[in-house]
Amino acid sequence: MQTRQLDAYDPLEDFEPRKITLDGTTKMVHVSGKGPAVIVIPEVPGISPHVARFARWVREAGFAVYVPSLYGRDGEPVDLEVGQAIFKRVCVSAEFRAFGAGGSAPVTKWLRGLAGLAHNECGGPGVGAIGMCFSGNFALSMMLEPAMLAPVLSQPALPLDDDAGLQIASDELNAIKKRLDEENLTVMGYRFEGDRFCKAQRFAAYQEALGDRFISHVLPDSAANPHVPEFFEKVVQTPHNVVTVHLIDEEGQPTRKARDEILAFFALRLRTSTLDGR
Repeated sequence: MQTRQLDAYDPLEDFEPRKITLDGTTKMVHVSGKGPAVIVIPEVPGISPHVARFARWVREAGFAVYVPSLYGRDGEPVDLEVGQAIFKRVCVSAEFRAFGAGGSAPVTKWLRGLAGLAHNECGGPGVGAIGMCFSGNFALSMMLEPAMLAPVLSQPALPLDDDAGLQIASDELNAIKKRLDEENLTVMGYRFEGDRFCKAQRFAAYQEALGDRFISHVLPDSAANPHVPEFFEKVVQTPHNVVTVHLIDEEGQPTRKARDEILAFFALRLRTSTLDGR
């Protein structure tokens, strides 16, 4: 894969930009690769070069990757002032419902539709998805779509006002737990130990709700890349972004191991027709 600067604009020229309308709502989705589909849901402030790098890793691992544009300017490097403005807008957006546990973010309905569309286009046993930060728990809500087989929750940050909140309606959570049990599926979760947006209470709540169907991975803060854009240094302030800005792309690094585990999880679920558990 071509090495790109992570602090410069990424034109995403190796992705096909597609306007996709689902349930009356149109969003831009950047699509690339062949194979079973994986939806990479960007973190705030958007499809940064770091998010695009992860999407390319997914593509190079043998998947068709779908990256929906939910906020920010696609390909733009992370800027402090712009990032703060996007963060504030997303916090008050009804589409994402950043505050208050007990209900799923409305945008997850659109994302479930995207999962169904991607499966129809790409075939295979089903679809995978990874959410990060603001979108971190969206992949769980997407399990209401039958095609979704491989959900990854990376540093799920919502709701912001309840450390143990899961931002999903109880009936939806119960339906998902039933499906996980019946189909022998699992949910992968990743966070840094000292993350102030995704604390231990949240993962404990997932564990209580999903039991051994939730596979928790907690990385030490010392594993995080200390060299991050100013937005993450001044606004996020703690290790947070496991597979993007806080990832250290070097052999033996825990964050690269986390990336490889996620890619292996997608391969396990999406490249075979037999679900043999994990």
